[in-house]
Amino acid sequence: MNAPAISAARRRLLMLLAASALPLPSRAAALPEPPMMKAAAWGSVPPPPEKMKRHTITHITLHHQGETFKPGTDMASYLRTLQAWSRRERHWQDIPYHYIIGPDGALYEGRDLQYAGETNTEYDPTGHALIEVVGNFEEIEPTQAQLDVVITTMAWLAQRHNVPLHRIASHRDHSAQTVCPGRNLYRYIQNGYIVGQVGERLKRAS
Repeated sequence: MNAPAISAARRRLLMLLAASALPLPSRAAALPEPPMMKAAAWGSVPPPPEKMKRHTITHITLHHQGETFKPGTDMASYLRTLQAWSRRERHWQDIPYHYIIGPDGALYEGRDLQYAGETNTEYDPTGHALIEVVGNFEEIEPTQAQLDVVITTMAWLAQRHNVPLHRIASHRDHSAQTVCPGRNLYRYIQNGYIVGQVGERLKRAS
């Protein structure tokens, strides 16, 4: 090999070494999955997959239970009852929501997120990750623990599924047939608190 060839080879080697020393482009830190009780743990009976509708998450939508939740009610029992009612009375294949937040802020997995949820109103929930907060928020205030878990869960879902902030809303934003998630919880959507806090979580992770 002659001298010019050696020089060219050295230049290529030096360029490769220099490139390898450059810092990699920064990537957003992945937000961890929030702690939750999985569906199997509360006694869910899995639906037949062939009867479920697959979808891709494009929205995140907040709901409430809409009923008084009696103090001391066991959440696992409530979820099993909701699943049985959904099948018996509504002829749905599973619990309608993907995530459920209890009175103490504990998070529970509902319907598998890969399958579209259900609604009693006219909007199509296909593409929506549905979060239900237990309680009737026409009558009571959400606890700070519940709000914190709403925000944590939404931020995780938004990052994981690339959902823009303007697609985070509530049931009543998609349907004129309901007051869900109740005025006292909806206030935190309406005044921008929930979406703003989700945005802050995503910003800190970027």
